[in-house]
Amino acid sequence: MVIYTGRLEECREFYTSLGLEFEAEQHGDGPPHYAAVLHDGLVIELYPGGPERRTGALRLAFEVDGLSGGAPGRQVLRDPDGRPVEVLVRE
Repeated sequence: MVIYTGRLEECREFYTSLGLEFEAEQHGDGPPHYAAVLHDGLVIELYPGGPERRTGALRLAFEVDGLSGGAPGRQVLRDPDGRPVEVLVRE
């Protein structure tokens, strides 16, 4: 899954706070970006947006083990680009 953003570092920090672990990457002459590999092999990448890479509407959902300062249950947060991110926090 690729998420294009005009706020690359802010989005990396936001999704890292949900438990994703990103590594910096760059393939050939492509743009520097971040990638996180989930336990099931799904790769989530954060790429810089631009005229050819729009940051269109998207809704994501994650289930996570406790967040610091977060109460268990369902929350809808907004990432730095304003996309809704549904988070189910397990105890």
